[in-house]
Amino acid sequence: MFENLAAALAAAGAGMEQIVKLTIFLVDLGDLDAVRQVRDEFISLDRPPASSLVQVSGLVNVAFRVEIDALAAG
Repeated sequence: MFENLAAALAAAGAGMEQIVKLTIFLVDLGDLDAVRQVRDEFISLDRPPASSLVQVSGLVNVAFRVEIDALAAG
């Protein structure tokens, strides 16, 4: 999930360090620890972006368990 985000940012000439806001949508809060663990591999813990977590009943594709919305600034 964060690999796709990094690739999208790179295609726009930006990097993960330019993320200023993350919104994570989770279908199952049981996935929260795993999402945090992966997020921490990609996001600087010294200067993390503002973030929100929202539990949702479902996403556009029923197979999806997580969706991430990111705002990056240059």
